[in-house]
Amino acid sequence: MTNPLQFIQQVRAEVSKVAWPTRREVLLTTAMVFVLASLTALFFSLVDLGIRSGLGAVLGMFG
Repeated sequence: MTNPLQFIQQVRAEVSKVAWPTRREVLLTTAMVFVLASLTALFFSLVDLGIRSGLGAVLGMFG
């Protein structure tokens, strides 16, 4: 078991090895997440609308 000072030094050494993204990379990936989430929501909304319309038409023929 290491003492707290050694632990903090080890943590700082490991954190310095991390390749941090630039501000531009963060903004670009955040925008892509929002765009893809919106496209996915639109796709599933259209699929849901199609299934609901198809099911309504099938049930309307029998009811």
